[in-house]
Amino acid sequence: MIKTLSAALLGSVLVPALAAAAPLKTYSTVTQERLSNPEPENWLMAKGNYAGWSYTPLDQVNAGNVKSLRPVWSYSTGVTSGHEAPPIVNNGVMYVATPYNQVIAMDAKTGESVWRYKRDFPEGFSAFHYTNRGVALWGDKVYVAGLDCRLVALDAKTGKVAWEAEVCDWTQGAYITSAPVAVNGKIMIGPSGGEFGVRGFLKAFDAETGKEDWTFWAVPAPGQPGSETWPKEGRWKDAWKIGGGTMWMPGNYDAKNGVLYWGVGNGSPWLGDQRPGDNLYVASVVALNPADGTIKSHFQYHWNDSWDWAAMNAPTLIELDRDGKKVPAMISAQRNGYLYRLGRTDGGQISFLDARPFVKNTVFSSVDPKTGRPTYNQAGVPGTGRAGTYCPSVWGGKDWPYESFNPKTGMLYVPFNDNHCMTYEGKVQERVPGQWSAGVDITDIKLLIDKDVKYIGGIQAIDVNTNKEVWRDTYAKSWMWGSILSTATDLIFTGGTSDRMFRAYDAKSGKELWSFKTNSGIISPPISYAIDGKQYIAVVSGWGVDSALVQGIMADEHGWEKDIPQGGTVWVFAVDEERAPEKRAEAGSSTR
Repeated sequence: MIKTLSAALLGSVLVPALAAAAPLKTYSTVTQERLSNPEPENWLMAKGNYAGWSYTPLDQVNAGNVKSLRPVWSYSTGVTSGHEAPPIVNNGVMYVATPYNQVIAMDAKTGESVWRYKRDFPEGFSAFHYTNRGVALWGDKVYVAGLDCRLVALDAKTGKVAWEAEVCDWTQGAYITSAPVAVNGKIMIGPSGGEFGVRGFLKAFDAETGKEDWTFWAVPAPGQPGSETWPKEGRWKDAWKIGGGTMWMPGNYDAKNGVLYWGVGNGSPWLGDQRPGDNLYVASVVALNPADGTIKSHFQYHWNDSWDWAAMNAPTLIELDRDGKKVPAMISAQRNGYLYRLGRTDGGQISFLDARPFVKNTVFSSVDPKTGRPTYNQAGVPGTGRAGTYCPSVWGGKDWPYESFNPKTGMLYVPFNDNHCMTYEGKVQERVPGQWSAGVDITDIKLLIDKDVKYIGGIQAIDVNTNKEVWRDTYAKSWMWGSILSTATDLIFTGGTSDRMFRAYDAKSGKELWSFKTNSGIISPPISYAIDGKQYIAVVSGWGVDSALVQGIMADEHGWEKDIPQGGTVWVFAVDEERAPEKRAEAGSSTR
């Protein structure tokens, strides 16, 4: 994926590490039972539950009172750049990770600061962007992965460092933006860095000691299962060593059957002809045993990835209605522009059910209905010394933001981008550790947008049982960079647009019901929690990274607004009881 270039020019950014002297007096220990069955009033992990639903069972905020939502508090994070981490809430305490290796603990009811942690960057460190996608909770600790490849365990009460562990080597171009995932006393995390020739992996660490437990390599070494899909001889025989497949988004977990599902990123370099073969497990979902990291099965969305169509988001775990029975399945709107439904067994075996395009894809000429393997239109495959033009572009039909599944409506809500294409010609780039080596010069990559296009960004609501679209909303002058939260009261909340709006929609019809303009654009996932019986909706506003880069391109070439304000702010909303419809009705009747 193309990253913003401005941050790379900053060089080493040193930030003092600190923890405020206002520790919590009590803390609710996070256990496996709580993570497997999270309480509705809490938001204990990035997507709310292990299945990846981004859904809240709370029902106080509804279509009748959503127009009375008002900010109850806000908190400035003190930094700019793209804020992509959701708030994490455990019994009244909120933890927010921000760009530049920072975690802030706050009182989730009042917004008062509890403690703040910042980590110094090592001398000489630089990255394309400085974002972070969230923390994990286990026991009495908060876990955050630093850009400089360190996994850090913080005391949840004080913010003091309990232990640190090295995950990867930042001098080789690896860095970490993902939220960790906690399962059975293990903290699992993988790196970014495919464009720097990093060979992807997932590691597990002991939650109490920080000791490394296991490593699963996304690109197998010679002799390992899957290695036969990589070149064994000739010019590209060592392609596996720098093959990409970085695992830079948190996975999902089937807690009932003990199966971990993780998404695997793009191939490196981008040109598939520099690594002939299918290239497992690039652009795949893998099913792993969280106890030891062994692979159970996989499904590859597209072979020999040549488009930077990373499959970094694991499929959402659902059940399909089949003849009155509930059948375990998974569903995912992938970067390549296709919506996939996959089967899953108790033992973690993945099967292909079906796939269809949810945005324009000009590369797949067909998809095998039995295996899901695509056949390619060669004009859309860039190569070494050969230009290729393809849709969707590297940002895909859906980039990293989370889709949401609502078990009450039976719909998947997908933040999508359509009508954008890309062209580039590849070349051989010698890999220099820590430097861009995607096989294409950034300046030679061209984003193509038809000047007459009516929209790019939007939301699609899809019935998971029929795989058909129920409704959509589109944005005439914005891409969509926001994750979606759905609720038990048939609402969805999302940001993601360049107009800085936070919106609520009717989840069944797609009608917009409420909006609020924040200080900046929103690319962080919304969440919901409750304290003392009151429901809150929270989101972090903070435009940057790819959203800012693409906005600049659209401004220069298509006249869109360019300077979207930056700066991170946590926004927390609740229904203003005095302005709610029922209160207004009572007030009206008493004055007659």
